[in-house]
Amino acid sequence: MAELEVLATGPLTTVQDLGRPGRAHLGVGRSGAADRGALRLANRLLANPEGAAALEVTLGGLRVRAHGHLVIALTGAPCPAAVTDASGRNRIIGHQSVERLPDGATLWLGVPSQGLRTYVAVRGGLDVPEVLGSRSTDTLAGLGPERPSPGALLPVGPPPRTHPLVDLAPLPWSAPGRLGELVLEVLPGPRAGWFRPGALRVLCAEPYAVTADSDRVGIRLSGPRLERARDGELSSEGMVPGALQVPPSGRPTLFLADHPVTGGYPVIAVVRDRDVDRAAQARPGQRVRFHPSPAMRAIFHVELSR
Repeated sequence: MAELEVLATGPLTTVQDLGRPGRAHLGVGRSGAADRGALRLANRLLANPEGAAALEVTLGGLRVRAHGHLVIALTGAPCPAAVTDASGRNRIIGHQSVERLPDGATLWLGVPSQGLRTYVAVRGGLDVPEVLGSRSTDTLAGLGPERPSPGALLPVGPPPRTHPLVDLAPLPWSAPGRLGELVLEVLPGPRAGWFRPGALRVLCAEPYAVTADSDRVGIRLSGPRLERARDGELSSEGMVPGALQVPPSGRPTLFLADHPVTGGYPVIAVVRDRDVDRAAQARPGQRVRFHPSPAMRAIFHVELSR
């Protein structure tokens, strides 16, 4: 059986697929890859099913050794990457391309030049045990396989019958480079009425900064305070990826893949699903600006006409 031996994990490496959708009513969150588009792309390059399990690597630092001849692809945050074969010869490998990882060779990932999370997919997928129908590690609930640690052996599944059709996906990087401003479109949230008139305008008027207190659960933001019009708290209600929940501090938290299933703080707005993947690549210190959707602009128009 082919395997990946973990030699080093960097700040955080987890196994992720497309998660556990449809189980929120049981108290089980979706989890899965924080950047779903990047995972899907890596698997398509290798002719895997789009939801095959891969490694999600945060800020580089991964080193793995191949046991058996493997074929891999890197997507997500672009980073320096090199393969050293069993004889010690070293070669740089590309991003969003199909690459060979021979038996005994090691793969090393450096710190991304842009973005936060890089995906390492293997042809055949990582065949770790499923938990509730998924191989994803939910860092909040503690579900799924344990985080890989040095010495761990990750089994690789049998290769699919189909073969890769291309060796490179020359797609542009969709998140801004380095610490450029990230623009995310937002819809009005279910509890926008819990905030003072004009709060949605405040949300969209000035950029927020991603704080270091961010993870796969959510992005804590610093910036303009969103003032409440109502005291007290809600009964717990369902949450979704992209929800902008506002705690008593008045600074929003943008929920990502491992968000809680329910929450009691009001949700003022929700980032469009298509932009949640891009949000998951935001680095601490990066500025985020919320762009009002047509539905949000309609609310602004009503406020101005009063």
